Amino acid sequence: MPTPLAASWRRHASAAASSSTPRTLLLLVPVLILLVFVLSRAPDLTFAPATAASPHLPARLRPFDCYASPQASPVLASLVEGVPRPFLYSLADLGSLPDRPHRNIARLLKGKRFRKPDISQTVQELLAGEVGRGSGGGVVVDVGANVGMAAFAAAVMGFRVVAFEPVFENLQRICDGVYLNRVQDQVVVYHAAASDRVGNITMHKVIGRLDNSAISATGAKLAFKSSEEVAVEVATIPLDEVISDAERVVLIKIDVQGWESHVLRGASKLLSRRRGEAPYLIYEEDERLLQASNSSAQEIRAFLGSVGYNQCTRHGTDAHCTKE
Repeated sequence: MPTPLAASWRRHASAAASSSTPRTLLLLVPVLILLVFVLSRAPDLTFAPATAASPHLPARLRPFDCYASPQASPVLASLVEGVPRPFLYSLADLGSLPDRPHRNIARLLKGKRFRKPDISQTVQELLAGEVGRGSGGGVVVDVGANVGMAAFAAAVMGFRVVAFEPVFENLQRICDGVYLNRVQDQVVVYHAAASDRVGNITMHKVIGRLDNSAISATGAKLAFKSSEEVAVEVATIPLDEVISDAERVVLIKIDVQGWESHVLRGASKLLSRRRGEAPYLIYEEDERLLQASNSSAQEIRAFLGSVGYNQCTRHGTDAHCTKE
């Protein structure tokens, strides 16, 4: 049985608690309002890539997130032979297994490195010479990156890379190379086709030869008429919407199976930079592919002349252009 003293204490405690509750709530309300205000003004702590996208771009055109992408398998990768700065890349097309494997699979089984892609050697020679000298690194733009044979050639030399690749299977292999070459802080890749406007377009993917995929259905079938071709919708974006004025771009490489004219027109502002600041330009100049996309080498040369690129020379099917 409780004593009178205990009963008196309980009554006092109950009264004190009931009287203090409204005051406690009144104190909590301004604290909560202050907390909401502070959180709303807190800085964004999300990851920002080495070269951030323009803030006004749609979310679907943000840099591709390799870590959120499903991983393709198997991964067949190796070092490239005969380049000054070796790097690894991974195959997207494995050939017709087991009868006709990709030639680099056969080399891999013999203990040989992957055959040197011409573009890899060209990029490294240019960046080691006048193009890269005095740039303090700078940015290399790789349009039609395929599996990264130009992108990684530049990245392992210390250059930052902004790459564009619309074929998802190739993107997965670029992600392999980002990890294998330890260049995740240097390479930003967009799952998009560079063009002259923001939007969408149908692309024709060549099964078994993904490197020959093209916007033009005719262009996609020019080299490999017997290959299966699948139409897919891809995002498009101009380079001028991605590359900021503050970025020092030292080299642009474009290989897009005939879509070069649209890519170049979408980079008018970038290409109009004055002599000494304008990037060295490499683009594929294959007349058959250009005509399949309703353009021509003459049309491209006229456009480049209008923005100051008057020095162009042919190197195989590629054109190299400068303002020197």
